[in-house]
Amino acid sequence: MVIFMKLLTFLLDLLFPPKCVFCGRVLNKSGDDLCDKCTEMLPYTTNYGQQKGEIFDFCISPLYYKEVVRKSILRYKFRGATQYVEIYGEILADCISACPDVEYDLISWVPLNEKRKRKRGYDQAMLLALATALRLDDVAIETLKKPNNVRAQSELGDRAERSANISGAFSVVDREIIRDKRILLIDDIVTTCSTLDECARVLLSGGAKNVLCAALARGE
Repeated sequence: MVIFMKLLTFLLDLLFPPKCVFCGRVLNKSGDDLCDKCTEMLPYTTNYGQQKGEIFDFCISPLYYKEVVRKSILRYKFRGATQYVEIYGEILADCISACPDVEYDLISWVPLNEKRKRKRGYDQAMLLALATALRLDDVAIETLKKPNNVRAQSELGDRAERSANISGAFSVVDREIIRDKRILLIDDIVTTCSTLDECARVLLSGGAKNVLCAALARGE
């Protein structure tokens, strides 16, 4: 059986060679996710990419949303490359573990609207939160839902426009789950922080103690 599995892996590598999650280069063997160049040259943030929100405590991000990172995340979100989530979760979990300011009671995520989720087939932030929590020996819990189908934030301009668009879009799933809890809220990308601020406002209004955030990538 062991010999068969090794042979199968070898044949699959020949037919479908593993590629770097970010730049797409062919890798040496299955199980690798990053090429050597990307391991060294990805646009990593400094000081955990930490930024303040108006309502949430802070948000950390290991990567900048540019170059190969941007292209990779777009493939993940819109072209079904959900297999990327394992390395994404590892990178984000490492950032969370390393940051001394991160203290939380439960992990959650910024939810996708149900209509958009059905069209896409998955909620990318939920998958990222689950993968990240697994790397942290934890679980991710649904705390928010997004019943209102608003325009995609990426289609809008400045922070004021995005804040107005997202206002009232979220609601708490169960107040007892979040009562007096420090919540680590996960998303894939953070730019103006308007979505995270709105989520934090809803969670705090629902009884959460405080909200801090983590995103795989942030705008510059």
